[in-house]
Amino acid sequence: MTTPPPPDLAAWFDNRTFSARDATVSQLVAHKREQGVSVSVVLPARNEAETVEGMVAAVAELSGSLVDELVVMDGGSTDGTPDLAARAGARVHADANVLPDYGPCLGKGDALWRSLTVTSGDVVAFVDSDIKNPSPDFVVGLLTPLLLAPDVALVKAFYERPLQTEGQLQPSGGGRVTELLARPLLNLLWPPLGGLIQPLSGEYAGRRDLLEAIPFFTGYGVELGMLVDTLEAVGIDAIAQVDVGERIHHNQPLDALSRMAYAISQVAFLRLDAEARLSLSGVFGADGAPPGRYVQFARSDDGQMRPETRDVTVVQRPPITSVATR
Repeated sequence: MTTPPPPDLAAWFDNRTFSARDATVSQLVAHKREQGVSVSVVLPARNEAETVEGMVAAVAELSGSLVDELVVMDGGSTDGTPDLAARAGARVHADANVLPDYGPCLGKGDALWRSLTVTSGDVVAFVDSDIKNPSPDFVVGLLTPLLLAPDVALVKAFYERPLQTEGQLQPSGGGRVTELLARPLLNLLWPPLGGLIQPLSGEYAGRRDLLEAIPFFTGYGVELGMLVDTLEAVGIDAIAQVDVGERIHHNQPLDALSRMAYAISQVAFLRLDAEARLSLSGVFGADGAPPGRYVQFARSDDGQMRPETRDVTVVQRPPITSVATR
């Protein structure tokens, strides 16, 4: 049985759900000039030679008008990704060379955090580089709420996500970690965020003053952590979402999604501890750190199922405002 959503959630949804078609590029450019803001777009990439050139080229169509800066943060690619991205119009940084005092870059969230020190836009948009149907609409959509509603500080994209199985593209079925983990967690623990259609989407944009004031989690914990921290810092009305159509990308296998879910679960525990709703020292011991060890299983050459241990540790990077970067 379905029931109407709570009135506050319904009101937020109606007021803070946008479409990439709500304004033309020329209209957005006019708003951008009126507000005197600049825009940086960041694409994290690692071995995305198949798709990065097309995605950079799509964003580059907006350069000089809606986009002032286009940066690819490369995570040690060995397939020519950096050269392809540069040729298509991006400035490329090796993520490990940015803030090297913090050691090796620990995945996507870490790369996005470091990117704040090599970009200058008042608004920063993050877009994944593995998109197979590249379009400027991903960036246009993300910027639409920020330029139409100056009180919006963070925007999440949502889209149709076809699922590729056995070589066939199914019209829907993507977003499995969202439906099986993130959405239940948000509804249970942070209900104001329950109106987000795709809270884990890899495409989002925010105002620099917000992004530099909140911590970033490394790896795949970055999206949940950013939402919870933004809710705490500026409230739900400063968060918006935008429909950008359809996103076709590399679907990860189930074992990789399981590790992603483990990282996200750690972030949820850490945030509950920070909010004094749960004592991690009572759950995980004196240091209160969730274990990074994750056990999965695979069939060995002799046909037997064997445990395999992976390191899925999440690290919280401090707000950039507290880091000596320049």
